[in-house]
Amino acid sequence: METTARLAGLEAGGGCAAKYSAARLRELLAGFVPTASENLLVGLDPADDAAVYRLSDEQAIVFTIDFFPSMVDDPALFGAVAATNALNDVFAMGGRPLLALSVAAFPEELPLESVRATFDAAASKVEEAGAVLAGGHTIRDVEAKYGLAVVGTAHPDRLWRKNGARPGDVLFLTKPLGTGLVLTGGRKGLLGGEEQAVAAESMTLLNGEAAELLRPFEPNAVTDVTGFGLFGHAYELAERSQVRLVLRAEGLPALPGALEAAEAGIRTGGDRRNRDFAAGALATGPASEPTLALGFDPQTAGGLLISLPEDRAPVLQTTFASAGVFLARVGRVEAGSGVTLE
Repeated sequence: METTARLAGLEAGGGCAAKYSAARLRELLAGFVPTASENLLVGLDPADDAAVYRLSDEQAIVFTIDFFPSMVDDPALFGAVAATNALNDVFAMGGRPLLALSVAAFPEELPLESVRATFDAAASKVEEAGAVLAGGHTIRDVEAKYGLAVVGTAHPDRLWRKNGARPGDVLFLTKPLGTGLVLTGGRKGLLGGEEQAVAAESMTLLNGEAAELLRPFEPNAVTDVTGFGLFGHAYELAERSQVRLVLRAEGLPALPGALEAAEAGIRTGGDRRNRDFAAGALATGPASEPTLALGFDPQTAGGLLISLPEDRAPVLQTTFASAGVFLARVGRVEAGSGVTLE
């Protein structure tokens, strides 16, 4: 879709690369004590992919908000990606989306058809997720930003959190890595339309089907891989669970063109911030610099990182393969702390 106004500015931090530095965010929230409530099952102590509030013994609401500047110039793709990214936080908690509200900021000079294309594409993704887009709030801004506030439901005793990984678990990832590298490589003319199209397809793929396939296996821990990169989110999971995550460095799944872009020196704005956050807890071993760049690359609407008892892994892999849903075994969980690449 053509538009006369430029939406994307990836070098400045489009998509999930726009996330506030994880290290600065941790410092900002240090000492913040939310209002105590026995029904607040997940809040900021510790934080997770969404907040969860118990309504009854059988039902809890899962609430999240996520928005960012565009990483692409196509307004429809922007809306679809932003909506997917926000909805995926509910799936990452083991919930199902119910209701969404738009959070939008657009320049007044942007053609109305471009703004409408963003909203329409987001509404389509919300409907695909089984939810309803019921309204929202829009302001004027010099830079286009879009996202959703999403409410979902879950059983209070069947939440997926970051703090349950156990030694002996195996680790899986439900999408390949490298969205930031591929999009930046495309904008710099290093990669072509085919690689960018595959990245766009990944970023608009809801994690709902993967979550439904995973649900019967009762994983010990789940998070979605977004702006902090695989290594940043792995570090969070390891720290919350008080374990060590061991990742197979050369076996990390990559989108077409991602490693080529990394080898050419392509990096997004979030790469340095993610290294500042996680590098101190990461034992890199023999990993190459392109592999490190892949792991630190901020992901937009990335896949689920799953920690699951090893005896359930073979059937899980068969289940995903039979359904034609991507699943890569990327490591294991051990006693210890931090993240190790082998």
